[in-house]
Amino acid sequence: MMGNVYHNIAGKKAAMSKSQLKIAEYILENPNAVSFLTVGKLAKVTGVSEATVVRFATFLGYTGYTELQQEVQASLQHQLTTSERLKISKQVYDEKEKGVDEVFRDDMANIKATMEELDVEDFHKAVNYILNAETVYIFANRSAMSLGVFLHYYLSMILDDVKLLHSVETASDSLYHINKDDVSIGISFARYTKSTTELFSFAQEKGAKTIAITDNLVSPLIPYADVPLKASSQMPTFIDSFAAPLSLINALITFVSREKQEDIHERLEELEGIWRRFDIFHLNKSE
Repeated sequence: MMGNVYHNIAGKKAAMSKSQLKIAEYILENPNAVSFLTVGKLAKVTGVSEATVVRFATFLGYTGYTELQQEVQASLQHQLTTSERLKISKQVYDEKEKGVDEVFRDDMANIKATMEELDVEDFHKAVNYILNAETVYIFANRSAMSLGVFLHYYLSMILDDVKLLHSVETASDSLYHINKDDVSIGISFARYTKSTTELFSFAQEKGAKTIAITDNLVSPLIPYADVPLKASSQMPTFIDSFAAPLSLINALITFVSREKQEDIHERLEELEGIWRRFDIFHLNKSE
C-alpha cells in the first residue's frame, strides 16, 4: 500500500489534466462509491473515457484501476448504506433501454473477473476440504443466505452431514461438536454481517478448516480463512450481484459431486423414488 489513497489523489491534483481532475473530484466527493464501480461505470459518471480512468490510476502510481480500487476499499471507513447505493444506481443506470442491457453486462463482467482472478490451487484445496470433512458448516446471513441455501441444498444431496447456520443465537448448540475434522464455509459480501464473521472465527478457533466466499481481500472473513475464494459482486445498485458468487458455488458443487459420483449414485436413485412417491414434480401427460 502507498499511504492514504485520498491524500495521494489530493496531493497530485495540481499536475492533473482536466479529465483526470473530473475523476479525482468524483472520488474525493464520493469516497465510498468507487468500490462498486467498474472502469466503465466510473468513466460514465465522470464523463471521461475508460482509457482515461486507467491512465489516471497509473498516474497515481498504481499498476492499474484494480489496485486503485483495492486501495479505496482498504481505506473505507464505512460500507455504503442501501440508500447511498441506490443513489449511485440512478447515476449509472439512467437510460431505460441501455440500463437493462448494462445490468446483464455488469453481471457478465463480474463472472469474467472472478474467472480471471480465481486461484485454481485454492479452489481445488477447498474441494478437497469439503470432500474430506466429517461435517460441513455453512455460515451465511441476510442476502448471502440465498447463496448458503443453494449450497446447502446441493451439498446435502452429496454429503452425509451439512449444516446451514445464520445467527449466533440459533447456531450455538449446533457448534458444540465442531472440531478439526470439520469444514466451515463463510459466505459474506459488503456490507458484511457480524454474525457470519463471528461464527466463522469461532470455527477457526475450534480447529475446523475454513473456506471464505467473499468479494475482496479486505473482507472481515479473510483473516480467519484457510482458503479465500474471491467472487466479484460489483454492481452500483442497492442489491447484491450474486451472479459470479453463484457461478463459483456451482463450480464447487460440480467438482465435489464429480469426486463423489459413485458414492452418490445410489443416494440419488433413492431420492428419485421418494420424489415420485410424494409426487414432488409436475409430470407431462405422456410421462
